[in-house]
Amino acid sequence: MWGAPGEPADSYYAVRPECTDVPRTRFKIKPGKTLSARKWQAAFSPDGHLDIGKTLRRIQRGGIHPSIRGEVWEFLLGCYDPQSTFDERDQIRQHRRVQYARWKNECREIFPVIGSGKYITAPVITDDGQPIQDPFVLLDTNPDANNADMVNKLLPRGPFDKKVIQWLLTLHQIGLDVMRTDRTLVFYEKQENLSKLWDILSVYAWIDTDVGYGQGMSDLCSPMIILLEDEADAFWCFERLMRRLRGNFRCTENSVGVETQLGYLAAVTQVIDPKLHHHFETLGGGDYLFAFRMLMVLFRREFSFCDSLYLWEMMWALEYDPELFSLYEESVSKIAKAVGSNKGKPKSTRQCGKYERENMKIKSSDAPLPISVFLVASVLKDKSSKLLHEARGLDDVVKILNDMTGNLDAKKACIGALKLHKKYLKKAKKT
Repeated sequence: MWGAPGEPADSYYAVRPECTDVPRTRFKIKPGKTLSARKWQAAFSPDGHLDIGKTLRRIQRGGIHPSIRGEVWEFLLGCYDPQSTFDERDQIRQHRRVQYARWKNECREIFPVIGSGKYITAPVITDDGQPIQDPFVLLDTNPDANNADMVNKLLPRGPFDKKVIQWLLTLHQIGLDVMRTDRTLVFYEKQENLSKLWDILSVYAWIDTDVGYGQGMSDLCSPMIILLEDEADAFWCFERLMRRLRGNFRCTENSVGVETQLGYLAAVTQVIDPKLHHHFETLGGGDYLFAFRMLMVLFRREFSFCDSLYLWEMMWALEYDPELFSLYEESVSKIAKAVGSNKGKPKSTRQCGKYERENMKIKSSDAPLPISVFLVASVLKDKSSKLLHEARGLDDVVKILNDMTGNLDAKKACIGALKLHKKYLKKAKKT
């Protein structure tokens, strides 16, 4: 299971040999510090209760070994309660798989390409709900004759209601994004894996009628497909991640979903580095839109694939709240009752992540800022000298930040975020 000491974790997520311009992986597996399969198994009691506090500390020291990353993520994202048993989690898992199959069947009945092992990249319906019967569009939608027949099954089935029209309009956009997602990885050379990613995103767009699908979700979902073999399990892991991030994708005519976080970032930078903040304002970047991508997809483009996963699990371990499961399962009371809810009981600080423990010390009615805001602030602070001396316009700011790709250290960024968080709180109290 273990490779040679210091073996790059990217060996588990192979990059196609011709892709020489992908970001270099910095994270190395470090036996003794990384949460290994053996240490992970030892963290469970005989009936399945997880010592989450001990697990979090191990993750914060050295991340998670790739062989167990998927199942650990399910806990970090609140899919399961650490106090549940093996049997209770099996019950929840089966219930969720049935639910996902039900939703996927609903989608397949509307559009039979769902679950076919294919995906579409051209629109099949107009904005007003009229089927597109252009033969070139149908050919682009699916060049295979059998699949063209499947698309043709859709065409005479109108008229469609508003929800169906909106969903059908997103399917080709999902397909276009799927084609561009992590294509440097060997994993996505297989059509079935691309189709699986399209299916999960399409089903999610169907059930989340408020947000639907937004560009960037494919970057967030892709690791789940690779880490969790069962499609339904990957869907639920992604669904839990979206509970944290769906606000990023809620857009109106006047604002983008991540705008609130950009505002927080501006406020944090103004406190911890007023000179840098003033420089951004002078350049016309006081809205911090140049940091949009970092917050939207959590540094997926600024780190190598493997390093971004390492960063995510570090963040989730630091932010971990033991009430996540009961909070997420409120709307599914039967499942919550099956494992017993801890809601109402005082939190054990030992079961919280380090960042969450710091936030618990703050007596405030305001929700704590996500650690991602301080991560971006940490990156800007680290590059402040270069930004101050070389950035003469917003294009320069973007170029300097883009040049960081592949040169960021995930663990260093998290440590920097924690330090800035403390500094920000201290200065904020004084003002």
